[in-house]
Amino acid sequence: MFVTGNNDANIDRIEREFAVKIVSRGAELRIMGDPANVARVGELVSAMRTLSDRDDNLRKPALERLIDEAKDAPVGAPEQLREVVATTVRGKRITPQSAGVAALRDRKVARLILTRPAVEAGERLGFLPGDLTEKIDPYLRPLYDALYELMPPERFTRAMERGEIEVAPLAFMRGRSLNEAFIILDEAQNATPAQMKMFLTRLGYGAQAVVNGDITQVDLEKDQRSGLVVAREILKDVEGIAFVDFNERDVVRHELVARIVRAYDRYEKK
Repeated sequence: MFVTGNNDANIDRIEREFAVKIVSRGAELRIMGDPANVARVGELVSAMRTLSDRDDNLRKPALERLIDEAKDAPVGAPEQLREVVATTVRGKRITPQSAGVAALRDRKVARLILTRPAVEAGERLGFLPGDLTEKIDPYLRPLYDALYELMPPERFTRAMERGEIEVAPLAFMRGRSLNEAFIILDEAQNATPAQMKMFLTRLGYGAQAVVNGDITQVDLEKDQRSGLVVAREILKDVEGIAFVDFNERDVVRHELVARIVRAYDRYEKK
């Protein structure tokens, strides 16, 4: 089984890391121990199951990343809003999308909605060739790429056709009330404070939101503050909101990328 590993190696590792007891009964796992760690392991197993839809083998770097994320996960009352602030790390996009796909699969929500600002790297939509769809698609492509990693193509296509998964620019969220949905705002560092407030007030009944971004890669005008930075200042003490910080240790791209990130960090600290 994908989750348990060869000779239950993954289960043994998880039991040691979280001081829990896991009993495998067919396709089910029973987790016993401290309630906080049981909750963390439950989320960890759910994330592992999501990845199993794409790959029959759990590679060691992926398992290490998932375990580290589970250790850092806040527990207690379920947060309606989680903000992820990260360096250049693939995990900041894959992690919330994995949670969103799992929530949709387990019928915890009716829809998975992914959005991001449609302005990056100094470009503006009006200066790009093509109609609106052609202009917007390149900005949304990374969201599709991450979903392709988490879901079989035919399952993803069916979910899109049924309206269970929606990918749209942030501007299209205005005026909506999003109920029973798992909503992810990606590249949030490029949202203005007004856009961030607009997005956060779209939360409806039974909805959860994840806001993620890299505050070292803000592409707004120099005199414009990042909505992600402002939101953290305003919401840091608000009940029901959790903040998770990633760093270069969480980079799970090519090892060279991790070395590049560390080199830039050293340079910028001089």
